[in-house]
Amino acid sequence: MGGFLLDATIYLTAAVILVPIASRLGLGSVLGYLIAGVLIGPVLGLVGSETQDLQHFAEFGVVMMLFLIGLELEPRALWDMRARLLGLGGLQVTVTAGIIAAAAIALGIYWTVAVAIGLTFALSSTAIVMQTLSEKSLDKTEGGRGSFSILLFQDIAVIPMLAFLPLLAMPDLMGSGLEHAAGHAADAAHGAAEHGGGDHGPSLNLVENLPGWAYGPVVLAAIGIVVGGGRYLVRPLFRFIARSGLREMFTAFALFLVIGIALLMTLVGLSPALGTFLAGVVLANSEYRHELEADIEPFRGLLMGLFFITVGAGISFEVFLDDWSLILGLLAGLIAAKAAVLGILALIFKIRGRDRWLMTLALAQAGEFGFVLLSFNVQNQVIPPDLQPVLSLLVALSMLVTPLLFILYEQVFARKYTEQEPERDADEIDQRGTTIIAGNGRFGQIVHRVLRASGYEIVVLEHKSDFVENMAKFGIKTFYGDATRPDLLHAAGLAEAKQFVVAIDDKEQITELVKHVRRERPDIHIVARAIDRHHVYQLYAAGANDIIRETFDSAVRAARSALEGLGEHPFEAEKAVRYFVRHDRETLIKLAEAWREDVSVFENPEYMAIARRQNEMMEDTMRNDRETGRNNALDRAWSPPPVRPEEEADSNEDDDATR
Repeated sequence: MGGFLLDATIYLTAAVILVPIASRLGLGSVLGYLIAGVLIGPVLGLVGSETQDLQHFAEFGVVMMLFLIGLELEPRALWDMRARLLGLGGLQVTVTAGIIAAAAIALGIYWTVAVAIGLTFALSSTAIVMQTLSEKSLDKTEGGRGSFSILLFQDIAVIPMLAFLPLLAMPDLMGSGLEHAAGHAADAAHGAAEHGGGDHGPSLNLVENLPGWAYGPVVLAAIGIVVGGGRYLVRPLFRFIARSGLREMFTAFALFLVIGIALLMTLVGLSPALGTFLAGVVLANSEYRHELEADIEPFRGLLMGLFFITVGAGISFEVFLDDWSLILGLLAGLIAAKAAVLGILALIFKIRGRDRWLMTLALAQAGEFGFVLLSFNVQNQVIPPDLQPVLSLLVALSMLVTPLLFILYEQVFARKYTEQEPERDADEIDQRGTTIIAGNGRFGQIVHRVLRASGYEIVVLEHKSDFVENMAKFGIKTFYGDATRPDLLHAAGLAEAKQFVVAIDDKEQITELVKHVRRERPDIHIVARAIDRHHVYQLYAAGANDIIRETFDSAVRAARSALEGLGEHPFEAEKAVRYFVRHDRETLIKLAEAWREDVSVFENPEYMAIARRQNEMMEDTMRNDRETGRNNALDRAWSPPPVRPEEEADSNEDDDATR
């Protein structure tokens, strides 16, 4: 027990210290975990042989991650991506495996061993890539979706690989070879109890001794159980658990669901990760989806972090130092080969610009399945045992380099394409209007639609070409160009316009644009979008007439709904938020006058005094109004109409009749 507690303390201490530091430095949490593993393993020697066993346990985090990814995908969305799943993913695995195998043969490796190495290194790290894409909010981009398609196909491809690889060690490829290979599938499936070598008890593979013709129906039956159970059994079970009122039972059932599906997949020789992903897709439309996500996410995060630490701790610096030049050369060649294939496929599948570089750099490493396949290949005498240490080191080092490739993408390619984006010449503005709107995104579109529907002529400037093209499809004319350019504002009719609306989403650009327009047209009415409360003060000083905080009105509506949810009458809820809005507007003006740009509001005594006084006034006034039932003149439109005498008499008679 003491040894377990000591190991747990070492792992958690390294993670708690190094991961936040790495995140603050912009390196990402994955690199922080990997560095923590390197520090407590090869560098300080605080952990040892237990790392491999922990890695087998921690890899279950990948199973949980794919379950959560499945929950985000509806079956229709999965069907829609079939072309990329099969085309992009299939070509990536096939071409990459072929190139790496050819390179291995050129280095003098026997062809069967070269093919096994090619298939092993064709895979990428689902754990690192999906975690990093999610952290950096890149998973919804075109490059992120392409990466996910390839990773999903790779997870599926592991199954036929496990069936095919043992054949490379057999002199006779006919007869019982396929049946024998199928029997080994579960031993190396992701998260299975026996992978990675060692004797861990009896095999859980129920199809090991089945004839070849029976394997397919058994697998289809297992998939049918996952799909049917997820569709027809999970919801009634959740309702049953909900009636118990025990919150921990939801967590227990969520874990049971994932572990049970993983076990079922292992029993029939399939990948647990693939099975749980399929279950997640089936449950994507369930009303309990968010409950499952909330219950599984903490376990997924901890296990994934532990997995990354074990990868770092498992790096063998002795093997590296024995021939570091060869190792680095092989590592560079691996990354270059995979990146080249990915870059060409991105062009073929019309993934352009920064998205092409994102997919290229994100998947240019080997993956956690590489450890599984290497052990499997050695066990089945496909790869010589003396090659395993070098190949395992290559897998680990390539995973260690991956966060650095993401940093390269962000610092070089993402910035490059951001700077090059406005290559298109600005449109010639042949229209005049009473209002000029700068920006036609989610904020500016609403302003544009309301004014246009009210019969006003509007000139809209937008610097994102895809927005301009998409608006044109709806018959809405938007001019492409950078609204911060003085010449473009002049061409848009700034000298004659009555109103200027700033709806772009860059805080500094909004402020500078307001200052410029106010200098050019002291008489024009300026409506400006504010990113936050302090931005309001900057825009007030810059000369904006109306300043709209982008989330204020929606938050006020949410507060009104929250009051109604607590049983307040809609009239009382509306009255409360009306007073709050009116008081907040008055407070903002007073605070804006006291605000100083070079002094923090917390160090500004005048600002703090006004804020405290106004808050106390608002709370006292609203409390007194509720207690006295007093109505403000502005609330008359919401007040119920006066009751006529005859109606009051009828009401009294009705009351008497019901007593």
